[in-house]
Amino acid sequence: MKTTNHQGEFEPEFLAGLKSIFEEKIVFNQVLGLRITEVKPALVKARIDMKPELVGHFNYNRIHGGVISASLDALGGLACMAAIGARHMDEPPMKRLERFAKLGTIDLRIDYLRPGIGEWFELSAEVLRLGSRVGSTRMSFNGADGRLLSAGSGAYIVS
Repeated sequence: MKTTNHQGEFEPEFLAGLKSIFEEKIVFNQVLGLRITEVKPALVKARIDMKPELVGHFNYNRIHGGVISASLDALGGLACMAAIGARHMDEPPMKRLERFAKLGTIDLRIDYLRPGIGEWFELSAEVLRLGSRVGSTRMSFNGADGRLLSAGSGAYIVS
């Protein structure tokens, strides 16, 4: 029997597993300081606190563009994983988490709109389309004041 989740909410076991993979098992995300703040089937959010290791321009304490690019890429992948998890709610949470291993970036575009200066940053990503093989996402990198600093789009292999 197929189970459907009409509220668009994931089980605690799925969320805990996704958080563990994203924040702990992908060690580079630890280096970036990426922390998940929200996971919905069509939208994910995360936060990065500024720290000296992320500075790209020492005179302005500006975050490095590579940090922005890598974090938006990671969040685009997380958005695809959430969408895949929502698509397969008939499977147990751990089986859905195994699908994460097949995910990979195909294409990534980042537009740097304003300097990344601040104490912390909020990132969000949404899935525009999830096909059987490829997922397309749109991402944003905002300052603590909510101002859009960088925007991205990505394509991910999902099967």
